[in-house]
Amino acid sequence: MAPYYLLSESLLRRNLQLISQVAAQSGAEIILAFKAYALWKTFPIMREYISHTTASSPFEARLALEEFGSLAHTYSPAYTQEDFSEILRCSGHITFNSLSQYRRFASQVLAYQEHPVSMGLRVNPEYSEIETELYNPCAPGSRFGVLASQLPDELPQGIEGFHCHCHCESSSLALQHTLEHLEEKFGKWFSQIKWLNLGGGHLMTRKDYDVKLLIDLLRSLKERYPHLQVILEPGSAFGWQTGCLVSQVVDVVENHGVSTAILNVSFTCHMPDCLEMPYQPAVRGAETLPADYVWQDAADRQAGKPVQGYVYRLGGNSCLSGDFMGSWRFDAPLQVGDEVIFEDMLHYTTVKTNMFNGIPHPAIVLEHTDGTRETLRQYAYEDYRDRMD
Repeated sequence: MAPYYLLSESLLRRNLQLISQVAAQSGAEIILAFKAYALWKTFPIMREYISHTTASSPFEARLALEEFGSLAHTYSPAYTQEDFSEILRCSGHITFNSLSQYRRFASQVLAYQEHPVSMGLRVNPEYSEIETELYNPCAPGSRFGVLASQLPDELPQGIEGFHCHCHCESSSLALQHTLEHLEEKFGKWFSQIKWLNLGGGHLMTRKDYDVKLLIDLLRSLKERYPHLQVILEPGSAFGWQTGCLVSQVVDVVENHGVSTAILNVSFTCHMPDCLEMPYQPAVRGAETLPADYVWQDAADRQAGKPVQGYVYRLGGNSCLSGDFMGSWRFDAPLQVGDEVIFEDMLHYTTVKTNMFNGIPHPAIVLEHTDGTRETLRQYAYEDYRDRMD
């Protein structure tokens, strides 16, 4: 059996309902970040709850216009002249990462007549509680955003908004702290702007997230600056805990007492964030153990000590040596053909997968609210071949 990502429409709607409630109660607009979730065949469902999306490239901006059906809120670290006409065609908001980018492209925005386009600047409050450096956009030396010390007292012509992004699967308490730093550094310009985009990373659909605090913070912000339209653009919050990656065991190997179940999926190709962050995903029916526990288990078995269950590494079916993670404990020994199901694999997975080594890409399957399943996409050899033209 081939592997597949399985998305639950019921769980997706659960998240969308909560996000819609937060927007209604807080007065903020909440839009979808394509960088985390871009399964366009589910956009008809999402349009029942939200109106806009955020893009960071010409292709994402085009997806917003042509598939979601509305103009994108677009930000890019650096626009190019070759792409900017397409960015204009597809965007209702364009945020510049630097003043030099503004100077290069602002005249084209101001002269554009097809539809209104609001310009903004990404600002960097030099504060973030993200602990993983790879994901921290506010670290010293970051390429993202204009510092307060770099802004003139009067904002450049046509700038109507600020955009900042300081979070990654963060809490509402982190937002509270961020707002304090943001207002301290950039509050003196708030009277000159019309909108404030607080970026993504607001994981409001996580069970332990303090949604009430989020709503209170956004209401309070609106009370202090009633003229500002407040925007949030989470990505993971939409796809959080909405589905899984279903794989199968294709072999079990042993080396120095360490057992590895080789699967018909790949961490490198199909779960890249697991290796990048890194984090060890939950596996249905298995206990997640410290990564190096396989060595302790092997030593205990070789010494004849009592052990509990069956401990495995899980390995991807690519030729990359580091395409494995572990350890997990299973109640029974794994056999060829057994299913191994990785939980919570619908955000930052399908948007980041690759076809390295020609590893077959898992299908994408939607389970509707009535329990029926629809294959949204089945990948084939031609998908791999045609990337190499």
